[in-house]
Amino acid sequence: MRWLQFTADKTSSWGIVEGDRVIAVDGDPFGEWQRTPRTHALAGVKIELPVVPRTFYCVGLNYLRHLKEAANKRGEVPNVPDRPEVGYRAQNALIAHDENVVIPANATEQIHYEGELVVVIGKEAKHLDEHNAMECVFGYTIGNDVSERTWQKADRGLWRSKNADTFKPMGPWIETSAYLDKMETVVRVNGKETNRFRTGDMIFGVKEFIVEMTKYFTLWPGDVIWMGTDGASPNIRDGDTVEIEITGIGMLRNRFVAEK
Repeated sequence: MRWLQFTADKTSSWGIVEGDRVIAVDGDPFGEWQRTPRTHALAGVKIELPVVPRTFYCVGLNYLRHLKEAANKRGEVPNVPDRPEVGYRAQNALIAHDENVVIPANATEQIHYEGELVVVIGKEAKHLDEHNAMECVFGYTIGNDVSERTWQKADRGLWRSKNADTFKPMGPWIETSAYLDKMETVVRVNGKETNRFRTGDMIFGVKEFIVEMTKYFTLWPGDVIWMGTDGASPNIRDGDTVEIEITGIGMLRNRFVAEK
């Protein structure tokens, strides 16, 4: 099932995507809901963020090729992690499908994208183990982890390089029936493929992260976990459009524009 948040006729609602139609829903997927007779053409609605998370988690170097490429650029020996490690991102950076990523006026040319699988949590969870960890997963969506690499190197933290306004496109919807072992991530810039990798080829998978995370804190419905990326990206410029497609989920598209 594909869950969508959308706006049509100046009214915002949850909906279920079926083919090229959206069926409006009363309620939300994390609680009680029911279908309504209201339907819209998918092409005619404004797609909103699939969810605004209570907590926005992210995974860093979680694909071996990406880890090696990052280490090579720094002239270092790759340091493969021996346990899952988690970071955080800011809600202000989130934008929806087909909304513009704004390149700050004082940014350098080192603007990069990363296509990522996003895990959406569906219910409260604490102290899970390998047998029940996946029970708290509601579904999956797609993220584009935009970074300003010069700022990333200059700052002690990632406060502006990863969290500037519009730097975290996410969407277009939540797919509840996706299968990790069949997923492939394909990234295109202006229609040209720049990266392709098996989505599930992670150093640590979704289950491992959920087990580790719930040792220390509670996951809540609507929380998201961005699972990292593989490969590297070229510099993005004003006017470029990035499309991230993940098998079984869909495609997230955003245009990059310079701040006026």
